[in-house]
Amino acid sequence: MLKLTQTFDIHTDVISSILAKEETVRRGKDCADVADTRILNVERDGGVVYTWKGASGTTRVGKYDPHTKQNKLLYTFDKQVCISSCSLNKEETLLAVSLTRGGEECFKPVSTCLTLLIEIHPVNNTKVLKAVDCRVKVQFLYPQPSRNTALESHLLLAAEDGYVEQYHILLVKQEGYRVVMQNQERLVRDRVAEDFCWAQWDSGPQRLFYLTCRDKHVLKCAQFFPDRNFEILFELPLELSIIPFTSVRFVNFGHDHYQEEDNEGLKMVVFTDRTGTMCVCYSHPVYKQKDRMYTIAFVHRGFSKTYTVALEQTTMSTSTANLQPLFIHLGYYIVVYLAGHFLHLINCRQQDLLCHSLFLSGADSLVEELGTESVVVNVPGRRLLDIKSGRIYTTDISPDFLLKLLSSSRPEAQRLASLHCMLVHLGPDQDLEEKIINWISENVMSFDAFDQIQEYILASLYRICYQQSLSLDKVLPYSSVFEKKELPVALTAIPGVKCTPELLAQPLIKGKGRSLQGYWEELQWIVERLKYFEAVSSPRYRTTQIKSDWTKLQLALNSEKKKSLNHLRHLEENTKKVLSMVDTWRLDKRIVPLFQEEDQQQRVLVGLMVDKLREHLNRHLPRLGKKKIDMLVVNYVAKLLEMVRHMLESVWLKLKLGPTVLCLKQQGSSEDWVMFHVMCRILEATRGLCLPLPPGYSTLLTVLGVRCLPRHTFLQYVDHGFLQLTEPFVSRLMTDLDNSDGNEELKFSVLKRLPESMEQRVCQLWDHPISSACISREYVRTRLEKYTKTKGSVLLDKDETCFKPKFLPLSYLASILSHMEEQASNPFEEQENVDARFVEETALKQTLIKLGFQDK
Repeated sequence: MLKLTQTFDIHTDVISSILAKEETVRRGKDCADVADTRILNVERDGGVVYTWKGASGTTRVGKYDPHTKQNKLLYTFDKQVCISSCSLNKEETLLAVSLTRGGEECFKPVSTCLTLLIEIHPVNNTKVLKAVDCRVKVQFLYPQPSRNTALESHLLLAAEDGYVEQYHILLVKQEGYRVVMQNQERLVRDRVAEDFCWAQWDSGPQRLFYLTCRDKHVLKCAQFFPDRNFEILFELPLELSIIPFTSVRFVNFGHDHYQEEDNEGLKMVVFTDRTGTMCVCYSHPVYKQKDRMYTIAFVHRGFSKTYTVALEQTTMSTSTANLQPLFIHLGYYIVVYLAGHFLHLINCRQQDLLCHSLFLSGADSLVEELGTESVVVNVPGRRLLDIKSGRIYTTDISPDFLLKLLSSSRPEAQRLASLHCMLVHLGPDQDLEEKIINWISENVMSFDAFDQIQEYILASLYRICYQQSLSLDKVLPYSSVFEKKELPVALTAIPGVKCTPELLAQPLIKGKGRSLQGYWEELQWIVERLKYFEAVSSPRYRTTQIKSDWTKLQLALNSEKKKSLNHLRHLEENTKKVLSMVDTWRLDKRIVPLFQEEDQQQRVLVGLMVDKLREHLNRHLPRLGKKKIDMLVVNYVAKLLEMVRHMLESVWLKLKLGPTVLCLKQQGSSEDWVMFHVMCRILEATRGLCLPLPPGYSTLLTVLGVRCLPRHTFLQYVDHGFLQLTEPFVSRLMTDLDNSDGNEELKFSVLKRLPESMEQRVCQLWDHPISSACISREYVRTRLEKYTKTKGSVLLDKDETCFKPKFLPLSYLASILSHMEEQASNPFEEQENVDARFVEETALKQTLIKLGFQDK
């Protein structure tokens, strides 16, 4: 499940270089015992600070630069010492080292711990910062790269006594290259925190989280700024019913190889993301061997969830190295991993249902790089450090593994979670997206728990718009399962996992102006909106909310008064904006013939969706402004239409379909049938969510329906409203098919199902006597409606001798038509004048039929 990519290996990147240099110094003598290399710290710039024991009884400190792939010696102690903490400033002019008592050959100060500040450019003075009987952690601040701070450094010093201090170190240049401390005897320092039992340093955003344990447990955060100032910007009371720690814990302050890890107590870490998320993750002490408990406090959602996992006895590990799970931050997800037992991929943005997270056990949860004996810690940049092997990995989720979880043998909840993970977390990836579409085309039938096409559309649109504006997270739909009246049990529970939710106390976010820019501004807005979203019944937009309005508009479209509706004209303006943004990069190649015709129904639905979504965002996110909301909404609907076309193009190319698909004279092939089936499922999925389709979709689907379905089945699809008889389709039907008995029957069946207005237009395209009769009847009806009786009687008296007396009704009719023909032009454009002889014969035939003298 986890994809670990090795970026550093202490054996290949460091030890080989050290051995080569030591061998050169000792002139080929055996030097295999000179390298006892250990990683001490990983700085913000990615540099790895490490130590090793020299052959001459020295202890050396070096740095590996991941950008240049070079190693640099920083400092050498003339005896073997035990370094428990170490940090290098950004300019590589100062080295802070915390020494502790170790073996017999370790450095033995009077106190247990000795903290030194060493000038290393060049090696010069050494200042004692602390000589105490408790362990001390050191960490240099790394200001923004654009700020010139070469002559000023800031150092954090955190002691097990429960306090953190910040030292301000001013530097001066001597002789053009020497950088030394200025007034090193009196360094300015500030007290940052005190009375804490747990502290975590985040080097990326330069933040210090710590947990106070005086009266109650309060999580606080100090934000450090480039101008040497810091502020306590965040406080959150935590209800911890258990004793958190037996001793002070430090997270991300490097690794102390001389202090044993306490695996039985509470393990805690805080994860933040630029999107405004904050998750406090901690495990519970192990009381029973058969289960594990861990809690994720979603600060940005206002609640926490405690998970209790029952471990399978058959997979119980005898190792005690990893009694507590490892927490890994991947941005959109948090991974909870217990080697040999389970891997829980928790969606930290969407926590409404358990099915949007993924729980794996047994062989599925195995991460080969992280064995049961590994000691793994988080390092900056969302990476992992394996202390024992000396390797650093970047972490991500394996798309190939997620694709395997889509197989039919998997539970539907796993398939839903893996689909969302690929679409939202891993996307956009063209190759992966093609594989997902291929999976959809091969599994076109909807599952019991969810509709995979609806999930593909909503999750992809959510990712696209969510990246443009983080505020849309709470108001845009991301899954169609919420449209179901009753949720399946498979989506609300995980076998073997118990989930207990609890409300969190309201966090306090302090600071003003510059202090709350960036992440803190986003988190503050999210926290402030929590109460509003809790009070609103449905802050998240549901596409089905427009169904009633859409039904009314469909009735209006079929009425004669539709042109008088101003609302329709307004919706048409919305549609024009959307279609102007639709990507037409392959329109000229006509891979799939969409966006090439007027489709009044789909155009109105496009405009209606823009209207309703814009109204929803203006109500819930007024801070975005109407102009930006309008842009976001238009882009949302345009991407929806593009997505449908992209799905069709992918299947079209996979099936190797060509222009013959649009030929009605040929029967559909097996590939045409697959395309028709996929398009039917897309239509069903979009109708279920009341989503619009690209103009031309209905025509293409109906053409495929004629080619693939038996004639009677095709007409049933039409009668039930699944296939739409569009004017381009009927025009193609009338012109492409000959007048054989079967085709003639189909044409008649289609004509009688058309609205009267469309029937009049398409009848002219069919070269058939009955079609001509229809044209003639319509022509006569139109003329007679405009002709008054007085004009008719005058005409009859005036020229009575020109008609045959044998059949006076016909003579009277012909007289009227002849007179009209002389006075008026033909109303049918691009048609020749009506043949009076033909009209006479047709009228006679129709009259005889009416009188019962002739059969139809």
